[in-house]
Amino acid sequence: MDRQAAVPTHVLPDEVRADVETLWRYHDMHHKLRPCDVGIGLGSHDLGVAVIATRLFHEGLFPWIVFTGANAPTTIERFPCGEAVHYREYAVEHGVPAESILVEPRATNTAENLEFSRALLTERQIPVRSVLIMSRPYQQRRAYATCRLMWPEVDVVCASNLLDLDDYVSSIGGSQRVVDMLVGDTQRIEVWA
Repeated sequence: MDRQAAVPTHVLPDEVRADVETLWRYHDMHHKLRPCDVGIGLGSHDLGVAVIATRLFHEGLFPWIVFTGANAPTTIERFPCGEAVHYREYAVEHGVPAESILVEPRATNTAENLEFSRALLTERQIPVRSVLIMSRPYQQRRAYATCRLMWPEVDVVCASNLLDLDDYVSSIGGSQRVVDMLVGDTQRIEVWA
C-alpha cells in the first residue's frame, strides 16, 4: 500500500511538515494585543475569525466589530448567506450586542475587506485611529501589509484564533487545503509588501 495514501487527509505528510511549520510561524505576526478603535474580522472559510473577534470584544479590546466578506467557492456551502453575515450570527449568539457589529457583505479579497470596511466606518462617522485585524492564522502578515499600504494612517495589530498547526489542519478538514492556502498567502505578500 502506498504510504501517502494511508495518511489521513487531516494530517500533514512528514515530507512537507518542516516547510509548512516554517510558513505557519512566518505568517504569525506575534503582535502584542492592545485596545483599538475597531476590530475588523476578515471573511473566509474559517469560523475562527468570528471566535477570536467575539473573545477580544468581550475582553474590551474594541467597542466595534466590522465583519467583512461575501462568498467564495470555498465558503458558499458553509456560509450560504455570506461570510460576514454568518460571523455576525456567531458573535451575537455568543453575547456581542448586535448594535456593536457592522456587516460589510461585498468584499471578495483582503484589499476590498479593508476598503469597504473603511468606507462603512466613515459612513457611520466612527473615528478610526487604530484597528485590530482578525484573520485566518496564515493571513496575518498579508492582512498587515495590505492595511499598511491601503490605510497607512491607522495603527494596526493582527490576531487570529490560537490553534497550533495540527489542530488547525484538523479543524479545516484537510492538510492539502491548508498547505495550498499557506503557499498562496505567502506568494501574495509580494503584491502588498
